[in-house]
Amino acid sequence: MTNRYLLIIRNEENFAEKTTVSFNYAKLIVVGFGLFIVITALSFFLVTTVLSQWFDPRHAQQQVKSQMVEFDLKLDSIEQEMNKKDLLISRFQKLLAGDTLETQTELSERSSTDKSEKKDRDLDETEMASIDSAFRKKFSSVNNAILTSMVDDGEGSELQEIVFFPPLKGLVSSKYNPIDNHYGIDVVAVSNDPVKCVADGTVIFSDWSQDGGYTVAVQHVGNLISVYKHNSALLKQTGNFIRGGDVIALVGNSGELTDGPHLHFELWYNGNSVNPEEFVSF
Repeated sequence: MTNRYLLIIRNEENFAEKTTVSFNYAKLIVVGFGLFIVITALSFFLVTTVLSQWFDPRHAQQQVKSQMVEFDLKLDSIEQEMNKKDLLISRFQKLLAGDTLETQTELSERSSTDKSEKKDRDLDETEMASIDSAFRKKFSSVNNAILTSMVDDGEGSELQEIVFFPPLKGLVSSKYNPIDNHYGIDVVAVSNDPVKCVADGTVIFSDWSQDGGYTVAVQHVGNLISVYKHNSALLKQTGNFIRGGDVIALVGNSGELTDGPHLHFELWYNGNSVNPEEFVSF
């Protein structure tokens, strides 16, 4: 154990001495045991930390659970956004079809009224209808007066970043005036002139309505909807994806609320009408 040995390393060609190492068995045992401890400690550290996901099934299960929770949160967020878009599209389809469009405040009021009716069934229905009618009339006048101020308060900042194509070139004969329930502009043009889409989007309504005649509504990014009314023909169907500048209809004089060939054009942002002339050049 204590006998000393000498290890000599020589050059193979000229046998010149390169290195000499003096050792004994006791020294080899100590060095070997030290290396064994270091390797064992390093292996244990790697197995319990970096390599734990390969050797510990609980780590893999925990990782899968974390991913499932993350996916559930993302799915819930997507579902909420889809529900909002579906509600917005449904409201616009009712509006374009000539049905009464309830506002969010009216929906909340109606929900509160329903809850009250469940608690107290003795309320007179005629009286409730009268109150509801008065509320609608009052809210409508107030709501119309504030619509134009919503864009000035910052809601239209995102719209300023969108490049809009003009639906057609012509004379604006009737301006945007939400106080008089005119939520768009009228552009005079020649019959059967092409009507172009102002931006990329998906057609959510392409049909006949009593007031607007042949009408097209397109859903764009950022809860923006463009509406084109009084057309003579519709060239796109509901569900079609279209690019900005694509022809979607032909100018006409269809519907009841018209007195000559023109395009009635509307822009709606987050459920509120905006002045198209502030964003589109005609």
